[in-house]
Amino acid sequence: MGALWIAHVTVTDDEAYGKYAKLAGPAIAKHGGKFIARGGRFVQLEGKERPRNVVAQFPDVETAVACYNSPEYQEALSHAKGASERELMVVETSE
Repeated sequence: MGALWIAHVTVTDDEAYGKYAKLAGPAIAKHGGKFIARGGRFVQLEGKERPRNVVAQFPDVETAVACYNSPEYQEALSHAKGASERELMVVETSE
């Protein structure tokens, strides 16, 4: 089954977060991830609103988690820490 990587983000340092974004995209692609939503228009219906929302599709949960733990993504993440408030989850799809 496929998996979705879902991130809800409030950026607090645009410059540092830009470094994260520059490195994260290639790391995600290297692991078979494909962005299906990236910072587009949204309507918050419940919970805490975050102005940036990202959804990436992966072949499966294990690949999405491996991407997160990869050296490439961890390097990217080092720029996001302290530059954003984030929630990130991986959800298995039903297809």
